[in-house]
Amino acid sequence: MLEVYIDGASAGNPGPSGIGLFIKGEGHLIQFSEFIGETNNHIAEFKALIRGLEEAKKLNTSIVSVRSDSKIVVASIEKQYVKNEEYKPFLEQALKLTKEFDLFFIKWIPDSENKAADALARQAIQQGK
Repeated sequence: MLEVYIDGASAGNPGPSGIGLFIKGEGHLIQFSEFIGETNNHIAEFKALIRGLEEAKKLNTSIVSVRSDSKIVVASIEKQYVKNEEYKPFLEQALKLTKEFDLFFIKWIPDSENKAADALARQAIQQGK
């Protein structure tokens, strides 16, 4: 099983944004940091989820457990619904990716348990400035 810790960060809302992934398990320990341009924090969180699922897929795993400190992302995946129309394309893309794994889990974690992904997301903002 892969554990995929994800985080999105924005310097302003909207503002320069980045995503961070920390992937571990099945012999992997991967850190990923990417500047994603100007957006808001929620979209950055959704983009982090999508990229995390894409990266997990590349590792040919069948079981993925995503950990996120974004309540909106976790609730949206669990309910397969998002109220804000702006986030629907991101939710649909993420749900499609989750179906490519035999087992998929997502869990909300507090910020204190997501420091590695958070640091990578903030690093991405600095790289993009």
